[in-house]
Amino acid sequence: MGIYVLGIAGASGAPYSKRVLEQMLLAGHNVKIVITDAGRKVLEVEEDLVLTGNTEADTPVLLEWAQAESAPGVLEMYHHKDVASPIASGSFAIDGMAVVPCSGGTLGRIAHGISNGLLERAADVCLKERRRLVLVPREMPISLIHLRNMTAVTEAGAIVLPQAHGHQRSDRYGGGTNTCFAGNRFACHEAVARPRTNHVLGRRNSVSGVY
Repeated sequence: MGIYVLGIAGASGAPYSKRVLEQMLLAGHNVKIVITDAGRKVLEVEEDLVLTGNTEADTPVLLEWAQAESAPGVLEMYHHKDVASPIASGSFAIDGMAVVPCSGGTLGRIAHGISNGLLERAADVCLKERRRLVLVPREMPISLIHLRNMTAVTEAGAIVLPQAHGHQRSDRYGGGTNTCFAGNRFACHEAVARPRTNHVLGRRNSVSGVY
């Protein structure tokens, strides 16, 4: 299956992160995950999930949290300061990336090409290589600065997919509104995986082989 990057930043919305990770692994994808310090704090507050920052020790904890220990997919965790990791380079081919949730600060740094860590760098690589990037912001109310940053990343080729509960027939997905968001046809993992057209250069995507 595909190779995807999942970033978790310091905004509310840990249940969404959990469901998206679960669905990507169940789909058999190879998931490279990056969690910022603020993201780890949110996971602890919202999910009682305590991560140490040690990627080797935290990987099985994440798999258990996502209820994906026996899933066919593969999970590999990178430290958010490890800018020498493969996903920091455009020469490492991936199929796409999602940041779930995406804080306002992370959105702003991605919008302006400021890579303070691996998460922002990996997102910057997706934009420069014309690979699919999905950002799931969680801010309310939204300021003019947020709106301008959303416009900037959209113009650069990213997809802004705000956290929004689906209320139409959400019971059909068997897991409430989180599953409705992350498990149906509007799912973040499907948005990342869907073939994209390179609207800037019109060149062939290096991984999926589509134009």
